[in-house]
Amino acid sequence: MTNLPTFPSAESGSSLITRVTQHLQAFVANEFGLAADDVDIHQPFASLGLSSIGVISMIRDLEERLGISLSPSLAWDYPTIEALAHYVVGLVTPGETQSLAPPDPVPAQPGGQPVPSAPTQEPIAVIGMACRFPGARNLKEFWKLLCNGGDAIREIPAERWDADAFYDPTPGTPGKMVTRWGGFLEDIECFDAAFFNISPREAVHMDPRQRLLLEVAWEALEDAGIPPDSLAGSQTGVFIATLKDEYGESIFAHPEEVDAYTGTGSADTILANRLSYFFDLHGPSLTIDTACSGSLVAVHLACQSLRSGESSMALVGGANLILKPDANLFFSRAGALAPDGRCKTFDARADGIVRSDGVGLVVLKRLSDALADQDHIYALILGSAVNQDGRTNGLMAPSGKAQERVLRQAYRNAGISPGQVQYIEAHGTGTRLGDPIEVQSLGAVLSSDRPAVRRCMLGSVKTNLGHMEAAAGIAGLIKVALSIHHRLLPPSLHFQTPNPLIPFDSLPFSVQRQLGPWPQEDQPLIAGVSSFGFGGTNAHVVLREPPAEAAGAAGSEHEDVESAYLLPLSARTPAALRSLVQAYHEFAVQETSASIADICSTASVRRTHFDQRLALIVRGRDDLEQQLAAFLRAEAGPSLAAGHKAPNRERRLVWICSGEGPQWAGIGRELIEREPVFRSSIEACDRLLRQHAGWSLVQEILADEQHSRLHEPEPGYPALVALQIALAALWRSWDIVPALVVGQGLGEVAAAHIAGALSLPDAMSVAFQRGRLAQRLSGKGGMAVVGLPFDQASLAITVFDTVMAVAGSISSSASILSGDQAALERLLKSLERRGVPCRMLPGEMTPPHTPYVDVLQDELREVLAGLHPQQTVIPLISAVAGTTVDGLKLGAEHWARSWREPFRLDLIVAKLLQEGYDSFLEISPQPLVLHELAAELERSERQGLVLASLKPGQPERVSLLEALAALYAAGYDPNWRKLYAGVGRLVSLPGYPWQRERYWFTPPLKPAAAHVSDDGP
Repeated sequence: MTNLPTFPSAESGSSLITRVTQHLQAFVANEFGLAADDVDIHQPFASLGLSSIGVISMIRDLEERLGISLSPSLAWDYPTIEALAHYVVGLVTPGETQSLAPPDPVPAQPGGQPVPSAPTQEPIAVIGMACRFPGARNLKEFWKLLCNGGDAIREIPAERWDADAFYDPTPGTPGKMVTRWGGFLEDIECFDAAFFNISPREAVHMDPRQRLLLEVAWEALEDAGIPPDSLAGSQTGVFIATLKDEYGESIFAHPEEVDAYTGTGSADTILANRLSYFFDLHGPSLTIDTACSGSLVAVHLACQSLRSGESSMALVGGANLILKPDANLFFSRAGALAPDGRCKTFDARADGIVRSDGVGLVVLKRLSDALADQDHIYALILGSAVNQDGRTNGLMAPSGKAQERVLRQAYRNAGISPGQVQYIEAHGTGTRLGDPIEVQSLGAVLSSDRPAVRRCMLGSVKTNLGHMEAAAGIAGLIKVALSIHHRLLPPSLHFQTPNPLIPFDSLPFSVQRQLGPWPQEDQPLIAGVSSFGFGGTNAHVVLREPPAEAAGAAGSEHEDVESAYLLPLSARTPAALRSLVQAYHEFAVQETSASIADICSTASVRRTHFDQRLALIVRGRDDLEQQLAAFLRAEAGPSLAAGHKAPNRERRLVWICSGEGPQWAGIGRELIEREPVFRSSIEACDRLLRQHAGWSLVQEILADEQHSRLHEPEPGYPALVALQIALAALWRSWDIVPALVVGQGLGEVAAAHIAGALSLPDAMSVAFQRGRLAQRLSGKGGMAVVGLPFDQASLAITVFDTVMAVAGSISSSASILSGDQAALERLLKSLERRGVPCRMLPGEMTPPHTPYVDVLQDELREVLAGLHPQQTVIPLISAVAGTTVDGLKLGAEHWARSWREPFRLDLIVAKLLQEGYDSFLEISPQPLVLHELAAELERSERQGLVLASLKPGQPERVSLLEALAALYAAGYDPNWRKLYAGVGRLVSLPGYPWQRERYWFTPPLKPAAAHVSDDGP
């Protein structure tokens, strides 16, 4: 063997390179008993057959002979004799051989750091996440496992394979593996196929990765507060990483079991395509396989797609399932499996990986879009990079130099000096040489421009979960995003004694050994996540904390204890709805940080609404708990509405604008104060009325009881019409719109405006003029409801025909009488003795639809001569005409006649029920016809709704929300964004409760062999 001096000689660098090259040839030749000339200096050491231990011995030999310190990972950065000789000689004779070193691919500062520059494009926001990891069924459990230092590794379950049959502690035993450990998901055979409209037959032939990704994608979108159904037709991209189909292999091994679903059920490309198909997404849809770096490569590609505008949003993740022992056998023979099943990253005991299942997914948006949509942002992706090792010391051997290059490029793309990084989520496989190569590459990049006091913490989620391969990178990214969100760093496990090949003393790194704060909380939280594929594809992603305006979107600071809110809950099936209610009840008891406004607005605006429905009117946390518990006990209540949306059934809502009876002080005051749409409508009416009157409508509504004049016709009539118009505007703002409008009494004026026949100025003119004239009749009579049909009521008043009339009928068994107050009282006493239900409407009123108004009809025609009626845009039924009316005919003559003639609501309702209308909403300050309508519906033996907008003695918003809750439960879909405009912020709520059933391919039993006797068959 050539003798080398223990210090650099005076000979030239090129001569020393020759001597070192010859020495290395001799060293390898000696290992294998070859002639030195037979050792090819251009071949990687792995190709020459040199083991990892042999390589380390070779490096140590060079250290001793050259008198310099060398990293044991050099042979992975310079994987041939030629490359290694040039490098080490360059260290001892830098002046002569510096040009031999490979140049850095990015501009560098002193120390080899990339020149920081501003990101060329905007950051990408992580706005939603979900996962299924060993020991963690969801994001909340994952964070708890991390914080508690949980180890999710367990023995190989019997349903995967017989661990005893494949286990042998002796390394290299053919057909055996040195471990009986792994990280495994539970219940992978179960799936909520019905939720995703997948038949049981297809579900059996679907790879469980596809099934899990569907559920996890839904959960991630819910976490992001994005109703999945709202994405249909969008340019949302899907980027999914995976490795190998093992489920489909089991089916194809039995050709007789293959059917039309097996191909799509087993093809890796369908992992992404299935999501795009189900959610109807039109952006790019890619399944990516770069082995263990796959999900971070997917993140990198998704960010590029978002920044280019190709995608408007992205679903990005990875899925890995270990269903067969095959890959374990390979890794065991390769010496890559840890016998004890523990990933001991950075530790001296590091001896290999432990393989695991895992599915993780994140939702990404451009930062500007996330801020505009008021999304909660976990973290920002500032930049990323992907590269390849090229030819290294073996196809599976890592390259420290390639890792350095990907790090430099990622931080350059991020516009961040690597010296600012506070935490690195390492690839950290826990191998004796892989860890040193990675940490020294990190040190080469992250050490420069870093003050001595600024430590960078290291960790690896593989120490908790094992190596999830294609899902490993996304698990690391989710861990870091949660760590930024909670401003805590979880511990990295199994670190006792530092790996002696990692020079921690000379590097700015410490392993995160316990739950604790970030190193410099007064600085922006910045972290990097690495993933390296065993075929040489490397990826690194740079994250930082979100801007303050996004980080604050976690919940409302103050609870408005006086407000009532509507909480809608829904599911596909009754069983799922009950499970969801149970989950919300547990949430309400345990989670106290979110306000009721936050909870209700998130459940309304940020969730998909299904056919099985429950709506609650809640006024506080205690109320929420009690009502949820009441539903679980099958108890009913006025603040609770349950029902279902019938598929393929169009419900047609009828608005009834009723208009008889007095108003009361303060009516509409609460809605003016709390509902901007209602207030704006009232103010518009007020401005028009000021052109006719010397008083203010708003002031009249807001006046206290002592000063209120709403019981008088002149202000009361236009106030009633204005209130109905404002209620209609509020209902329309919530997307509750009528298929048809019925006008009764004074309410017909409001109905005509709602239907489009009267402009707002004309409607307020009719209301004011009729009120002004009716003021002359004030106190001349009263009104009463009697339990008689129209014809019988007409007979009952015959003795009072000069002072009394049947104003109209509100149902087939109830009519309204109008006329002289004293005569009405005498008649009611007579009817009550006969058992007829009767009630006087309170207060002294002007008696409409009676001879009292005859003397005023001509004057009303005269003052309304300037009306300009128009065609209706919504069908309008006049209760006086009894049928649909032509809007062009709603001039002065119509309003004079409708004031005098009786209305026949009974005939109208009977006709509407016959035509299939079954939902009625009374647009009025008081429910004049509500009870009778409900009775009419019951008599017709039809299922339907009869609802009031407002109810006397009840808070106005509560009344509206109760009606809205009933409409929602019956299948109507309000505009939740308008209902909760400016109210509540996005909070984390219970996710959809999957109703899983078992769908799993079971190989058919082979028929028993026929018995053959010695004598033949």
